[in-house]
Amino acid sequence: MSKNRVEKGARPPLALVRRARKINRVLAETYPDARCELDFDDPFQLLVATVLSAQSTDRRVNSIRPALFGQWPDATAMAEANRTELEEIIRPTGFFRAKTDHLLGLSAALVERHHGRVPDDLESLVKLPGVGRKTALVVLGNAFDQPGITADTHFMRLSERFGWLADNEVGNPIKIEKAVGELFEPRDWTMLSHRVIWHGRRRCHAQRPACGACPVSSLCPSFGIGPTDPVEAAARVTSQGRA
Repeated sequence: MSKNRVEKGARPPLALVRRARKINRVLAETYPDARCELDFDDPFQLLVATVLSAQSTDRRVNSIRPALFGQWPDATAMAEANRTELEEIIRPTGFFRAKTDHLLGLSAALVERHHGRVPDDLESLVKLPGVGRKTALVVLGNAFDQPGITADTHFMRLSERFGWLADNEVGNPIKIEKAVGELFEPRDWTMLSHRVIWHGRRRCHAQRPACGACPVSSLCPSFGIGPTDPVEAAARVTSQGRA
């Protein structure tokens, strides 16, 4: 599944580029509403929501959003939040004590270093407490319209299944960003990420993907690792993401 580019540093073969871009076009037709599934009104809300989404679901994070931002709408307010109250509100997202540390720390850092505003560059974002590269790229791509590939678990799994990676790139988010980025124009990176993630959540599950109900089955070298019977596969398709 991952032997399309065996020479380190080699340009991706034209056939691979064409197949990858066709998969993207089909996914665009299949998921015309693909987007970030975290609800947000501004960059600060997206940053906080993305931090909370670790080891949780977007749906669960969205459910606490009104209470969370109703009480602490910006970095200045959240930096002064009562720890016990903040923990209680974000408790449903799991790992709430560590996440409270992150929210208090990043809010204070935003106030101290950036006048309470979320910076729009990767270097500054990843220096904030609890903010890694993936979180930063989500914020840059969706709040600031800066092209980026979000190599979450779904994207990494599907990139391998689609045959977009060399063996030494599998499982490495930074290598995956670079490898997949070479297959597409930068302007397509953010929406590509959404479409692939939506497909991973709805059809191409980690266990028993719905191969027989997959719109890109004819383009996928991994076809057959899940049920190929259309009826059985259709039963595994979800209207919303599982994670």
